[in-house]
Amino acid sequence: MSSTASAYVKAFLAAVIWGASFVATKTALREVSPFTVLALRFGMGVIVLSFAVWRLKVFRSVTPHELLWLALLGAIGILTHQALQVSGLAVTAATSVAWLVTLTPVFTAILAWLFLHETFGAFKILGLVIAFAGAFAVITQGVLSLDVLRLPSTAGDFLALASSLNWAIFSVASKPMLRRMHPTLMVTLVMAFGWLMVLPVFVGAQGLSEISRLSLTGWAAIGFLGLCASGFAYIFWYDALARLDAAQTVAFLYVEPLVTLVVAAIVLNETLTPVAFIGGLTILLGVYLVNRSSTRRATVSDEPSGIPVASD
Repeated sequence: MSSTASAYVKAFLAAVIWGASFVATKTALREVSPFTVLALRFGMGVIVLSFAVWRLKVFRSVTPHELLWLALLGAIGILTHQALQVSGLAVTAATSVAWLVTLTPVFTAILAWLFLHETFGAFKILGLVIAFAGAFAVITQGVLSLDVLRLPSTAGDFLALASSLNWAIFSVASKPMLRRMHPTLMVTLVMAFGWLMVLPVFVGAQGLSEISRLSLTGWAAIGFLGLCASGFAYIFWYDALARLDAAQTVAFLYVEPLVTLVVAAIVLNETLTPVAFIGGLTILLGVYLVNRSSTRRATVSDEPSGIPVASD
């Protein structure tokens, strides 16, 4: 297999793993609380990524300023992001979360326009309107009534939306560090800081006592999240990015919600309404239009700031 073909396979596998991770999280949440899932998941992820840093020989000393910045990124990208997403998954459908988190490139484009002075042309504006129209359809399920706001699933959908915005903030804030540090090393250190921040909440919430409640299915779900979603998928993703341009790699992220849809139907028996499906596809269309010019510029300039920071 050629290096390019191998990169395509790795990008696809990363997208499939992240798509299935929403279902694995919801499965684990049936047995333990959110911060127990996060503590176990990211503890495993740090081990896998640390091994990758050692194998790639990309470790280097880090300045105090970089350590402070990495700690801030850990607070945003691990502690806050995952707390929002896991809390949302506890009360809404895995498929809804998967659709809504694909809005991250839209939020990223808005933040890049506001703070990095990147252009926001007609295609992006059109994509913005279309994407948020799709999000509205997913959240309301086509029911135009204030009663929708009182449903627990609606609160979960808004938490997923907040996690998407939060990850966009993380993506923009990560760009300076990605210019200075190998991506695998950066992700490992960010995850390590985030995990250390999760631990006090985990211990304070008596998370240690919950571990004994995990069944074989629960451990399988957490093992998948820790080893695959927080470990191997990141390695696959950044290895693919090293061989493919940004536009080619970003296209695989559109696979994520479709994988979630299939796996959630099989594992969780989730049913998808026609309105939610159309809304989800509308989100993807909007994201495509917003992302189109950004990935084009990243391909032409080969600028590290154009590289997407992956997420599950």
